[in-house]
Amino acid sequence: MSSADPTSARQAAPPLPPLPDLSVPRLIDIGERLVWRTWSAGLPEWFWGEGVCLLGMLRFARARGAAVPAEVVDWLRRHRDTGIEVTHVNNLAPGAAAVLVAADHADLAESAVALGRWFRESPAATRAPNGALEHWPGGVWADTTFMAGVFLGHLGEHLADPEPVRWFGEQLLAHAEILQDPATGLFAHGSHRGETIPCFWGRGNAWCALAAVEFLEVAARERVPVDPAQRAAVAAVLTRQLRALAARQPEHGVWSVLVDEQPENAGILETSAAAGIGAAMLRATAVLPECPPEIGTAGRRAVAGALAYVDAGGTLTRVSAGTVLQLIPFGYSVIRDDRQQPWGQGLALHAVAAALTAAQSPGGSR
Repeated sequence: MSSADPTSARQAAPPLPPLPDLSVPRLIDIGERLVWRTWSAGLPEWFWGEGVCLLGMLRFARARGAAVPAEVVDWLRRHRDTGIEVTHVNNLAPGAAAVLVAADHADLAESAVALGRWFRESPAATRAPNGALEHWPGGVWADTTFMAGVFLGHLGEHLADPEPVRWFGEQLLAHAEILQDPATGLFAHGSHRGETIPCFWGRGNAWCALAAVEFLEVAARERVPVDPAQRAAVAAVLTRQLRALAARQPEHGVWSVLVDEQPENAGILETSAAAGIGAAMLRATAVLPECPPEIGTAGRRAVAGALAYVDAGGTLTRVSAGTVLQLIPFGYSVIRDDRQQPWGQGLALHAVAAALTAAQSPGGSR
């Protein structure tokens, strides 16, 4: 007798068709609506969702050739002036935006440097035996690769210091050692008390893929030296993951909340994961040696599929709420997805930016 409960999966709404038009004007319109709606809803805290959004806004501005948005600079200064409390790895996420903005607004650099000290020195920044930064003591989560790693990579570039970039690569590989399934290449959401839980959560795969792409882009810019062996190891991890995701992608482009289609979750779509994975796939084509062609194809399909869920008001719909590690697949079938979420807005902007860059590259569709 099966113990699986597919009730939620049977009641899931059918998928929307992917957007047929990813032209530059259409992408800019979608991006502007996402940005407007995000600021309208507000970004109240110095926390992970806000960090994902801010970085997405910066990537969107860069992809369309616009200046750093004044709203982002004002937000960073306001939080700096009122005091930034760092108690958890998720507080590092806005640091990536602070570092990138500090190139033109040097007064914001100290906020980022202080975050780097927390990563290096705080007793709250606990590590697994292999050195992976724990999300909570006793648990390594995929989320951390993005929330901490992307910040570290850009901090190293800003300071012209290879050490934070090395830490970034070390975190990616330590997390892969624990979370990447040796049989499939997919990433589990996390570990609990030293045991990896085999739930291959979509947004967790997006965090890991985007973080690995960011690391390879830092390496490719050559502003700081990067160990070639570390670079090759990260590229290998990413290639295995993206090939596995491409092989499991549905025709409409948007994976279920667990990307290996567990019976209790099949058809419960998660759009922020598709947006993040799609962005990573499109960007990976420029940094992965001999990138398999199916990765770029899957990336375009994922972005077209995810952006079909941006409504007229600029909200990415069908985004799951903040999700703690679930110990069984059923747990992922009952996470609410009926509210706007800042990480959904941010990952949608990452997808728009990646698609814009691809569309404006030689051979892209305008």
